[in-house]
Amino acid sequence: MMKAGGDRPKLVRGLRQESRRFRLLVIVVGFFLVSLTFVVVSKPDAMLFGLNGKLPADQTPTSILIQQKVNAPPVSSRKTSTNTFGVDPKVVDDEAYVKQKGGERKGEGEHGHAEEKHRVTLPTVSNYTIHDAEDNENAKQEGTTNSQQGSKPLCDFSNFRANVCEMRGDVRVHPRATSILFMEPDGSQRDEVWKIKPYPRKGDEFCLSHITELTVKSSKVAAECTKYHDVPAVIFSLTGYTGNLFHDFTDVLVPLFTTASEFNGEVQFLITDMALWWTIKYQTVLQKLSKYPLIDFSKDDQVHCFKHAIVGTHAYMEFTIDSSKAPHGLTMVDFNRFMRGAYSLGKDTAVVLGETPKVKPRLLIIKRHRTRMFLNLEEIITMAEELGFEVVIDEANVSSDISGFAKLVNSVDVMMGVHGAGLTNCVFLPHNATLIQIVPWGGLDWISRTDFGNPAEMMGLRYKQYAISVDESSLTDQYPKDHEIFKNPISFHKRGFEFIRRTFMDKQNVKLDCKRFRPILLEALDNLNP
Repeated sequence: MMKAGGDRPKLVRGLRQESRRFRLLVIVVGFFLVSLTFVVVSKPDAMLFGLNGKLPADQTPTSILIQQKVNAPPVSSRKTSTNTFGVDPKVVDDEAYVKQKGGERKGEGEHGHAEEKHRVTLPTVSNYTIHDAEDNENAKQEGTTNSQQGSKPLCDFSNFRANVCEMRGDVRVHPRATSILFMEPDGSQRDEVWKIKPYPRKGDEFCLSHITELTVKSSKVAAECTKYHDVPAVIFSLTGYTGNLFHDFTDVLVPLFTTASEFNGEVQFLITDMALWWTIKYQTVLQKLSKYPLIDFSKDDQVHCFKHAIVGTHAYMEFTIDSSKAPHGLTMVDFNRFMRGAYSLGKDTAVVLGETPKVKPRLLIIKRHRTRMFLNLEEIITMAEELGFEVVIDEANVSSDISGFAKLVNSVDVMMGVHGAGLTNCVFLPHNATLIQIVPWGGLDWISRTDFGNPAEMMGLRYKQYAISVDESSLTDQYPKDHEIFKNPISFHKRGFEFIRRTFMDKQNVKLDCKRFRPILLEALDNLNP
C-alpha cells in the first residue's frame, strides 16, 4: 500500500509534464501554420522563387512572363578585347541561305540567289567576352542600381518604322524564354509588359510574321544569372527581307550603325532569327561595330545579365538617318565614312579635274542581266568615253565579294545604273562623287528618290535622276502606244506595289536615248571641276 501511494505523485507529475509538452507542440504547430498561411496569401511568389526572388535557369517557368498586367499596347509588329569574329560552330552551304529566304525581296528580285557552291566552316564561340556566374561574386555583390532608368518607360513605340526598348539597370536576357526582364526593387510600382519584334519594318505584317516576338517586362523575380556582361547589349533580328542588298542596309546595317556605333565596339550583339550566311557576308561590318562574338538567340540557354540593353534598332526613312533623332546626332555622312573605314577604302574624295594631269574621271555603270537591263550598253559606253570618262562595267549581286566590289566602287567618281538594289553600293563612293539613277517608265520618280536620291545627298554625294521617256522603254514592245500604261501610268499604282513591281520593274528594260542623256553626264563632269 505504501509503495502504491508513493508512485501516485510521480504519475501526476509525469502527466503534468506531458500536458505542458503537448501545449508547447500545439503552439509551435499553430505558429507554423499561421506563418505559412501569411506567406501563401501575401507573397505567393516566395514559395516558387525563394526569399531572394531568384530561380535556377533550368527551372524557370516561361508562363511567368506574361501573367502580369499589360500597360503597353500589343504590337504586331569588359572587357577582354579581341577582334575574333565568332558564331556557333556550324557548316553552312551557300545555297541553303537562298532556300532559307524563300526567294526575293518584296519589290526587288535580282539579288535573291547565290551562285557559289563552296562550304564554309565557322569558328566556335568562346566565353571570353562574358563571365561565368561562379566567377562573378564581386559583380553580384556590387549589384546594379536601377535609378538610371527613373520613370522613363522601358520601350518607345512612337516611331512609325521601328519599336525600340532601352533599359539601364539590372537587365536579364533569357533567350530560351524569349524574354528580357528589367529587375525592380521591392518597393517599385512599375508594372510594364511589352511585346516587340526587333526588326524595323513596323506595320509590314508579312515581314514581321517571320520575326520572333520578344517579351520585355519589369519584374521583381527572375531566373538566376548564369553569365555576366560588362558591356551593353543590342538585340535584333536577321530574317525579314535580308538577302536583298538594299534591305541588308536599310533594315539592318544602317539601323545597327545608328544604334551601336556610340559604344566603339564595346557592345554585345544578340541575334534572333539568325542567318549565318548573312553574318559571314557582312562580318567585316559586324566586327567593326562589336568586338565580341555574336550570340545566337535560338541556340542559347543561358541567362545573360547586363547593366544596359537595347532591344530593336533605331530606324527612320528608307536608307537614311534622321540626325535630329539619332543618338549623338549621327548622319549618313558618318555612315558613309564608317563603311569606307570598315573596308579600308583609300579614296576619301572624288577626283578634281585638272588637279592630276592625264588622270581621267572614272565612271562605273552597274550592269543588270535579268530585268531593267541597258539594251544599248555599248552605245552608252562609247558616248561616255567620248566625253572623257574611263568606263568600268560591273554587276552587283548577292554573291558579290563585298570587299572587292567596295574597292571598285570607291575607285570611281561617278556611278550610274537603273533603279535597283545595286545602287545601294553608293555607300562606298568617295565624298563628292556623283550617283546617277535611271528611273524606268511608270511614275517611279518618288520611290527612286526616296530609296536612293535622298540617301545619296545625305551622304555628301552629288545626285542626278534621269527619268526615261516612253520611247526609251521596252514596254512599247508589249503594249500599243495609246495604252493607258503610257497615258496615265500613275493610275496603275492603286493596284498595289506587287503590280508595280511586276509591270514596271520586272518586265521592263531600258534603251537610253544617248542624245537626251548626254547632258546628265556633262553635269556629272562639271561636278568634278574645282
